[in-house]
Amino acid sequence: MMKCKTILSACILALTTIGAFAQDIPQSQVPAVVVNSFQQKFPKAKGVDWELKAGLYEAEFETGLFGTDHEVWIQSNGKIVRHKEELAKNDLPKAVIANVKKEFPGYRIEDVKKITEEQKVTYAFEVKNGSNEWKLVVDPKGNVLGKVRD
Repeated sequence: MMKCKTILSACILALTTIGAFAQDIPQSQVPAVVVNSFQQKFPKAKGVDWELKAGLYEAEFETGLFGTDHEVWIQSNGKIVRHKEELAKNDLPKAVIANVKKEFPGYRIEDVKKITEEQKVTYAFEVKNGSNEWKLVVDPKGNVLGKVRD
């Protein structure tokens, strides 16, 4: 369990640290191979903002009628290495919802994100009950990979 907390904390720290060195860039300065890879994977992307973070190109954008938020990290060769998308709570796998209800009875699920890295999917979200709040990372079967009290 301590290992999971350490991994989750390291991931959160890495992402916030990378953000400190981010540089907004116009799409015209993004390599064509990166833009082409992005446009092939997300042809309906709207409101795309590009940043260069630690050698990766990050695109923040929206899709769909209700403006679902996405973030995608792409290497300079066009390979997508990470995709984070906003999800509705009801879009979580049933096993995830069932396990959260069992381990956190009376808590509500908020701020759901689906994260795909190298074909591996995880879900990150918050569970809240009054003043108690946890940030969780779980696998598609609902197994808690990391949790941090917020």
